[in-house]
Amino acid sequence: MEAAILAAQRQPLVVDEVGLPERLEFGQVLVRVVYSGICGAQLNEIDGAKGEDPYIPHLLGHEGSGIVVEAGPGVKTVSAGQRVVMHWRKGRGIEAPTARYQWRGRSLNSGWVTTFNQYAIVSENRVTPIPDGLELDVAPLLGCAVTSGLGVIANNARVRIGDSVVVFGAGGVGLNVIQGAVLAGAHPIAAVDLYDTKLEFARKFGATHTINSRQTNARAEIQRLIGSGGADVVVDVTGQVEVIEMAYELAGPTGRVILVGVPAKGKKPSFYTLPLHFGKVITGSHGGETDPTADIPRYVRLYQADKLQLRQLITDRMPLARINEAIEKMRSGEIVGRCILEVSPDPDRG
Repeated sequence: MEAAILAAQRQPLVVDEVGLPERLEFGQVLVRVVYSGICGAQLNEIDGAKGEDPYIPHLLGHEGSGIVVEAGPGVKTVSAGQRVVMHWRKGRGIEAPTARYQWRGRSLNSGWVTTFNQYAIVSENRVTPIPDGLELDVAPLLGCAVTSGLGVIANNARVRIGDSVVVFGAGGVGLNVIQGAVLAGAHPIAAVDLYDTKLEFARKFGATHTINSRQTNARAEIQRLIGSGGADVVVDVTGQVEVIEMAYELAGPTGRVILVGVPAKGKKPSFYTLPLHFGKVITGSHGGETDPTADIPRYVRLYQADKLQLRQLITDRMPLARINEAIEKMRSGEIVGRCILEVSPDPDRG
């Protein structure tokens, strides 16, 4: 099969042929990957944001859609022929051993799920069945971008009707934080980013106010919008230390600060902790604490009822062979929504 391989940090991925293991182990599922999203987490892995990677070379990707080819021993939640979402958060089922592939005569590592490859051996608890009527090209968004963003609102921030929400970073996850805030009845909803194209796009998902922090004083603009009481909820998706510090300061005395982005290793934000003793909260989000088994079917129903935007999130499509081009366009801000990789032929499109 063809796959995109992280062979060295801070270098382009290597697109090459990879050999599959001869058989499935207990709890493993073989999936033909049809589509994959690209998340900021993969850019961080490539860049070594968390330090040196001891598992190189390895496969990447953690949101995708596909069709089950074979279910291994012990698997009960999916069967051959089923359409599935592939996700990095744990769902129901077995946590299987991670697969080892073969590449150029050596062992190639992988995690419990990878999606930058035409076939993936995935742990049972990283796949969730979806209805036959759900289009496979929008399904990858339910693997991370949508579930993380909605989970931040519902599970981490517990947004109430009328809460003010500020979101730093209007990329794939940030857009879904915004549309989750809309679903929860928040107002106002302010999006902050470096690119006007992304901010204009954020308005389509419910941002009531947009702030280009490269062109204006974001702190002053937010204070003018929210008022002296501070914001009820501030979400940082950027992982930038100075943004985290600003988010903390802009939250009100009982505000909730939710950190989605992760600073590079060695970067440490600094803030005055006294407000934490009197009601202010700062916490990290782990994929919005999403339960894929329970949440993905609920979000599918919302999408099918036209209450959740999925297809509108997709602004770019590229074949797997152009993955490095897609990554560079993400870095430059040229991709304003989500880029979907076409990994193998879509049966719905002939």
